[in-house]
Amino acid sequence: MAQWLQLQKLDSRYLEQVDQLYDDSFPMDIRQYLSRWIESIDWDTVAVQDSLATVRFHNLLVQLDDQHSRFALENNFLLQHNIRKIRRNLQDRFQEDPVHMAMIISRNLKEEKKILEKVKMTEQEAQGTVSAMVVEKQKLDNKVKDMKDRAQVADQNIKNLEELQDEYDFKVNTLKSRGNEVNGMTAKELEQEKMTVGRMCLELKAKRQDVVMQLTELLNVAQALLSDLISEELPEWRQRQQIACIGGPPNACVDQLQNWFTSVAESLQQVRQNLKKLQELEQKFTYDSDPIPQKKAYLEARALDLLKNLLSNSLVVERQPCMPTHPQRPLVLKTSVQFTVKLRFLVKMQEFNYQLKVKAMFDKDMTEKKGFRKFNILGTNTKVMNMEESNGSLVAEFRHLQLKEQKVAGNKTNEGPLIVTEELHSLSFESELQLNQSGLNIKLEAISLPVVVISNVCQLPSGWASILWYNMLTTEPKKLKFFLNPPTAKWSQLSEVLSWQFSAVTQRGLNQEQLHMLADKLLGARAHRNPEGEIPWIKFCKQQSANEKAFPFWLWIEGILDLIKRHLLSLWNDGSIMGFLSKEKEKALLSTKCPGTFLLRFSERSREGAITFTWVEHDVHDKPLFHSVEPYTKKDLGAVSLPNIIRTYKVMAAENIPENPLRFLYPDVPKDKAFGKYCPEPSEAPEPMDVENVPDKFSYLKTVLISVSEVHPSKLQDNMMPMSPGGYNTLCQDVSPEEMNAAESADI
Repeated sequence: MAQWLQLQKLDSRYLEQVDQLYDDSFPMDIRQYLSRWIESIDWDTVAVQDSLATVRFHNLLVQLDDQHSRFALENNFLLQHNIRKIRRNLQDRFQEDPVHMAMIISRNLKEEKKILEKVKMTEQEAQGTVSAMVVEKQKLDNKVKDMKDRAQVADQNIKNLEELQDEYDFKVNTLKSRGNEVNGMTAKELEQEKMTVGRMCLELKAKRQDVVMQLTELLNVAQALLSDLISEELPEWRQRQQIACIGGPPNACVDQLQNWFTSVAESLQQVRQNLKKLQELEQKFTYDSDPIPQKKAYLEARALDLLKNLLSNSLVVERQPCMPTHPQRPLVLKTSVQFTVKLRFLVKMQEFNYQLKVKAMFDKDMTEKKGFRKFNILGTNTKVMNMEESNGSLVAEFRHLQLKEQKVAGNKTNEGPLIVTEELHSLSFESELQLNQSGLNIKLEAISLPVVVISNVCQLPSGWASILWYNMLTTEPKKLKFFLNPPTAKWSQLSEVLSWQFSAVTQRGLNQEQLHMLADKLLGARAHRNPEGEIPWIKFCKQQSANEKAFPFWLWIEGILDLIKRHLLSLWNDGSIMGFLSKEKEKALLSTKCPGTFLLRFSERSREGAITFTWVEHDVHDKPLFHSVEPYTKKDLGAVSLPNIIRTYKVMAAENIPENPLRFLYPDVPKDKAFGKYCPEPSEAPEPMDVENVPDKFSYLKTVLISVSEVHPSKLQDNMMPMSPGGYNTLCQDVSPEEMNAAESADI
């Protein structure tokens, strides 16, 4: 398939990358209309041969003329106009330098290939992961199917056994009654009938033996499957839930888990019913080596034990505790604020509907946590599980729970070993299930992931940091003293979690370049972004310097996330914001770009989150000069959007006319193309209502808020833009080089 056709089938996030490759110097229209011809040429060779470049340039103009003719035949005036304009622009730009055009086309084709390769790698990785999961799921599905098939075969064989035994009883009774008759059967007939009954008896014994063996094998299969579910699938589901809670991929496998649990429960219940049927058959007919009385008690106990094990592990927390006011920050609860939590019973059977009453308890094992705060649960803390109308799942949802701290007399402060946001607490749930036929009571218990309880919303970022650290580094739900000695995190772990924080609230996570900057910030440049590099908890979330202006790494990230959510979401999603890069990297990227090229990055000095832009200019000696504006905070962006700031930004020095120095968003996207869609033309103000005594021509003067950077004349040489090339040429006509050098020396 042609490269351009492949690109057009990509997801929008990749098409945005393609869009960045084309601008007015070489519009995407040419790539679209002449895609086959462009891809048939070796542009790498053309770009290094002047004569060949000239030939290809004129070939391209001919191709455009042909395209114009096709539009003329279609009477498409607009496209004819666009093609003529594109052709004129190409002649103006590349007539004298066709090699430059060849270099642009060569570069763009290579970048397109990189995008396609990246997509292919991403899809292969995803397919590999999905394929592995599908294979494992298929294996379990096959095991479940095998178990259900065995249960069905055993059930049918028991029915056949019952029919055979009824026939055998009839034959035996018939033989007895006819043998007692005066004019009964002859001796030969009697002997034949006895032989027939004997054969039936042997067949009956063999079938009984087969049925008992089949039930034994069925329980073996159920036990192995149960072990897979409880030892592997359930813990893996809980681990996926942990990852989903901290922003990772959503965990949507609970329905499949429920299907597996339910299938095993149904098969075990079927075995128990079959054993009862065998007991009835045994009471009608038995013999010395009868396998039913020999194995029945053992099989009943084993089936019941497996069922008990299954049911006792079937109560799970489907949706972890979360305040509805902060849905993207689960497991952080504020006192006196309602939170919700949802439980599910994984065995979906009608006989359990309305049979389970679940009670919620907070810090059930409080005696193990001396010095920690204590809380009471307010609201309805008991719920009866019932089947949802949507899918029939057996659930209980607590929607109006609150926590209230227990005040200790004479002690108004928290004297525990940890600060509030490092204290971990647990919400546990208990219920009891009575099996109607056995009279057995099964205790059910589930426990939430550890939660952090805060008393003020300003503690939410630090509380969330604790939730991230815990769920990133351990899968143990009861390790509530975790932060007495918190382990370090590897950069490979933390980088993924940091990216999740952005992708969870936006459509875009962090790329490798952005993560590289954060790695240098946490590990130091000497660590060379080592994936195994270790970051201690104190460096991630605690202020390490006595400097009042210093602040923890995580609070800086949290401030930026809030800034994006409130004011920069669209710009972040479309890739306009580079965001995280060092000043050294910033200069390296901009130094080779044309004057007026700028990029957007987050300030490293603002705890609350701020964004700035830096642009490059060149002095008369072609030395790059870099300029950064004072970062814009949430307050600033609340008054004027960033696209409007960029569109109207001006630099003013002395009596110079203010100018907007921003021309291209890095790497070379025209400013208006990058931000025009976010800056709609202001609509005409509505006419004022006719009110008595108001002059007919009454109107207000329109105002526009713009950002202006004022530069002192003494800093003009170093920090302001140089004059335009045209102005410099004019100056050279009036001032000699010696006079300019003298003026420069005097300024120095």
